[in-house]
Amino acid sequence: MNNIIMKLEDIDKFYMETGNKLHILKKLNLEVKRGEFVSILGKSGSGKSTLLNIMGLLDKIDGGKIWIDNKEVSSLNEMERNNIKNHFLGFVFQFHYLMSEFTALENVMIPALLNNFKNKAEIEKEAKELLEIVGLAERIKHKPNQLSGGEKQRVAIARAMINKPKLILADEPTGNLDEDTGELIFSLFRKINKEHNQSIVVVTHARDLSQVTDRQVYLKRGVLE
Repeated sequence: MNNIIMKLEDIDKFYMETGNKLHILKKLNLEVKRGEFVSILGKSGSGKSTLLNIMGLLDKIDGGKIWIDNKEVSSLNEMERNNIKNHFLGFVFQFHYLMSEFTALENVMIPALLNNFKNKAEIEKEAKELLEIVGLAERIKHKPNQLSGGEKQRVAIARAMINKPKLILADEPTGNLDEDTGELIFSLFRKINKEHNQSIVVVTHARDLSQVTDRQVYLKRGVLE
């Protein structure tokens, strides 16, 4: 498993809805290799976001096992799960969740400052480098209300990278963007993947955009095809 950054084995997930037990994920299996860029596709309501939340330890499973970086993490307690999330995972969502009172630079720095891994000067230097990677070197002092939708999402991508995660998980990152900006975001993910050997899993309904990824998997009736 040394080449596998994440492995899901026989994952089951149930939800209760109006008294009915819904089987959302059914003995689902998935492996993501180190340095791989994978897209997960499926119809609305197919469970794509549920799957990504499980991969990100944001939601618990009802059966099966999860490995991250060769460590079995399914049965960890909340503190241990948070430690894994902070050290190994980076998140990008459909909405950027930038803090309006802070600049682009400050927003990127926040996760590293909270983790207290390095001193502030080091964190600021790395945040500036990441904003340069995503093409926003000239916008570091701008607040979210001074940025376009695509620029905000690029700040969110830089923020996801600040703690040097082993795996970035992105949930419909282009869902609120126009087609051209969506293409730019996927091209940026591809660049980061290639140039930094960054493992990335992205959930998307945009089949055309997913073609830039190394592999496309389809979630249908609770299993991957």
